[in-house]
Amino acid sequence: MLATAIHGRPRGFITWNPQTKTRALIEQVQGVLEEYRNHLPLTLRQVFYRLVGAHGYDKTEKAYDRLCENMNRARRARLIPFSAIRDDGFHGARWQGWQSLEGAQRSLISTAEGYRIDRQRGQSVQLAVWCEAAGMAPQLERVCEPYSIPVYSSGGFDSVTAKHNMARSFARIGWVRVLHIGDHDPSGVHIFGSLDEDVRAFIDEFGGDAEFIRLAVTPEHIARYGLPTAPPKETDRRNFTGETVQAEALPPDVLASILQDAIGAYLDMGVYRQRGNRSRGTRGAGGVAQRKTRSR
Repeated sequence: MLATAIHGRPRGFITWNPQTKTRALIEQVQGVLEEYRNHLPLTLRQVFYRLVGAHGYDKTEKAYDRLCENMNRARRARLIPFSAIRDDGFHGARWQGWQSLEGAQRSLISTAEGYRIDRQRGQSVQLAVWCEAAGMAPQLERVCEPYSIPVYSSGGFDSVTAKHNMARSFARIGWVRVLHIGDHDPSGVHIFGSLDEDVRAFIDEFGGDAEFIRLAVTPEHIARYGLPTAPPKETDRRNFTGETVQAEALPPDVLASILQDAIGAYLDMGVYRQRGNRSRGTRGAGGVAQRKTRSR
């Protein structure tokens, strides 16, 4: 029996006995989540594209909407863990406090004992990652965390306030190289261009320097990994050539590998290892190629 409210939508946890076809879909999703258990949570778009590639699921917006509806019910019915799926669009701010002075002291001591050294300190160029899809940020953070590389995310075109504040933050560092991950479509290409031009225009005034690199998705990725494509929307008149691909079409392990390789190419690993030897509670990373050349 479903717990329902306005418009008959399920509310809270439910008891649900899906039909045979729907149950098969849920089992396929469970298989995808198990396949990428080291990269959870996934967005529903990532699940969708894996179903398209591995199980021949229809690559249509109608099929995606059907998946979203079934996953809504499957999670409420405890067939899919809530923690395995990443949803976007919610922001919360919490007031932090303690029940006593002793509690505050214990918290501060615990924080101090687990301190982390900034493992990018000493790099001639510091790295940052910027992702168009906020739902993918936790996966990228797992790759970047051992290197103290910050991950930023946005939904669509970033506000002028965000770009201004980020430029001021980058200027305090000096020179920052930003690895950008976004959709290969008219919006994604123009989002990257707007971010690159606007942040660098601001940062020039603040006395710093920034370089933006389009890390993914690129036409090379589309060909190499056989990513599912779609024609550009007829309503989008911005200049663009070729088929479109969303960043979430890249399998999570492939994206993690692309990012890991880029970090290895752009960080001075000798400096990184020196910082690692002085840091407590950090994970190490294997030696990778070094790159010091700068290009625009």
